Amino acid sequence: MTRVKAEQAADERPARWPAAARLVLVAATPVSTWWLVGDLSTEIVDPDYFIRPVQIGGTAEHVVGVGAVVLVAGSVVALVVAGWRGRLDQGWWSVLVELVLAGGLCGAGWRVLTAGVIGANIGAGLVMMVGAPIVAALVSMAVDDWLSLRVQRRGHRLRG
Repeated sequence: MTRVKAEQAADERPARWPAAARLVLVAATPVSTWWLVGDLSTEIVDPDYFIRPVQIGGTAEHVVGVGAVVLVAGSVVALVVAGWRGRLDQGWWSVLVELVLAGGLCGAGWRVLTAGVIGANIGAGLVMMVGAPIVAALVSMAVDDWLSLRVQRRGHRLRG
């Protein structure tokens, strides 16, 4: 099955749900990671912050976190099914893995940056010095892989 046919529905219309599942997976991963990591603040009376966290209620945080985890799980299932049915080009997996890793690092890094601590937040400095370049590298690799997929797709259209 060619790349062009792989993402089409049975009636020759483009299958939109794999694209929607990819988008939801990439968007929900940082939020679900943020929620799963949880608050990293030290239990003290007047903590110091590198960045003050947004104050939302515990219930709202729980609803958003559980919702993001459900969206991530549902997206992964939808993408696996799309792969089995031939509606997802296998080249997308490298793009998705790189973006999911970058999103996971962003979600965990945000918890470190917003943690209330005693004195200096050394973890925040490490996140910025080590985490930010890793995220940038992962995103640039994902863009490169995506551009390669675009070139391959156009090559199939020109030859087909």
